[in-house]
Amino acid sequence: LGGHRPDAVINAAAYTAVDEAEANPEQADAINHRAVGILGRLAAERNCWLVHYSSDYVFDGSGSEPFGETDPTGPINAYGRSKLAGDIAIAASGCRHLILRTSWVHAPRGRNFVRTILDLARKRDDLRVVSDQHGAPTSAELIARVTALMLEEALHDDTMSGTYHVAAAGQASWHQVARHVVSEATRLGAGLRLVPAAIEPIASADYPTPAIRPRNSRLDTSKLRRTFGPTLTDWRQGVDRTVGALVAA
Repeated sequence: LGGHRPDAVINAAAYTAVDEAEANPEQADAINHRAVGILGRLAAERNCWLVHYSSDYVFDGSGSEPFGETDPTGPINAYGRSKLAGDIAIAASGCRHLILRTSWVHAPRGRNFVRTILDLARKRDDLRVVSDQHGAPTSAELIARVTALMLEEALHDDTMSGTYHVAAAGQASWHQVARHVVSEATRLGAGLRLVPAAIEPIASADYPTPAIRPRNSRLDTSKLRRTFGPTLTDWRQGVDRTVGALVAA
């Protein structure tokens, strides 16, 4: 931060390669934990707010109810452990902070599930997608809008410092999301090879990955809505906007 004294610092940097983190836990920890702790200390020294994006992966994914901010954590992979360590480091730094835990983030840019499904749908006649992991696909656009609203209010009220869950309304499995993506892209005339009916649901056990994924990524957004009052649109609306942008590109 040098000699700057900003009102707030927004940290959107992260190591997000979940599978690669299993082989490179030190690198994930350096970015998601140690660097974040340094930011927290610098923010505390400058008496500014720190906005930091965290993850549903700090939880173990058990049960079927949405996780609240005070529910016990228990990450089941290296990425989740690094993100939880970052959350703890920020809280320990003493800075005023907004830790925003979110899930299944997508956008027209960058690597994400929506974009991957569209790419595969242009090349494949069939596809198998996990159906026993549930969460809420959340657009980067929604997260940015909610962040701006929260920060505008928090700058005038230190008591708002804390951890909040930010996710789109509703829930779905990855399989349901994949079918929705293909249906919407087809409706927009994307000219895909894949049709929704050709997307087969499978169990996580049938699609092994280096990192175990939580089965339940549902996040309870009650605290966020009660404190800041944002409108959290249904996940389908965000996915439709991302699909529309990708098809038009």
